[in-house]
Amino acid sequence: MSRIQARFEALRKAGRKALIPYITAGDPAPGHTVPLLRALVEAGADVIELGVPFSDPMADGPVVQRASERALKHGVGLSSVLAMVMEFRKEDAATPIVLMGYANPIEAMGTENFIGAARVAGVDGVIVVDYPPEECEEFAALAKKNGIDPIFLLAPTSTDERIEQVARAGSGYLYYVSLRGVTGASHLDFGEIAKKIPAIRAATKLPIGVGFGIRDADSARKIAQAADAVVIGSRIIQEIENGSSQEAASRVRAFLKPIRQALDA
Repeated sequence: MSRIQARFEALRKAGRKALIPYITAGDPAPGHTVPLLRALVEAGADVIELGVPFSDPMADGPVVQRASERALKHGVGLSSVLAMVMEFRKEDAATPIVLMGYANPIEAMGTENFIGAARVAGVDGVIVVDYPPEECEEFAALAKKNGIDPIFLLAPTSTDERIEQVARAGSGYLYYVSLRGVTGASHLDFGEIAKKIPAIRAATKLPIGVGFGIRDADSARKIAQAADAVVIGSRIIQEIENGSSQEAASRVRAFLKPIRQALDA
């Protein structure tokens, strides 16, 4: 059982929902990433999605794009991100880490080299936005063989056939993109989300996380009524942007704690 699967099983037994924050590795500067990861854990994160900076992040809104740009200016690439995970693992062997990014850096490193390095670093899952399940069976199988969960995205427009494909190929959890658009958008339709989740549950036993557009404790609490996990990214990055680099960890910790409390209430 992977760290992600074990964490969700423990949460299920406790009757709790998972809080999954997202930050971009190397933002606001490389030296802040590991302290930010630790701050997220202290604030109640169950799983952490760590973004791999990329120059053309097609699914990301302006907030996450700016985070990638700041990280890239510091020369942060995939190898740097893996080194950050390894550093984090020196003090935290329990919190699952999921890398989220795009195919280009993985292809440049080589998929086998990437999976091997990710396993050694202590990565637990990987979301590759532009790897559709029907085109990456070998990658998904290699990841699973190395104890890494391949996690796939579903959208409001996903057909029943696509849901079944993702359910077969994925492990760890499924990531339901709650709206038609990019990260950071704010027009959540809670009714539509509540209608879509049962169709996904009918096809899989995997936990379902919902992200894109969740901005505060109230929206997180509403999403958690239907989902197993709540994913928050852009609002956390805004907290990093809106203060000095030295304040980043404390600002993120203060922002996330009330959301954890709302999910547990």
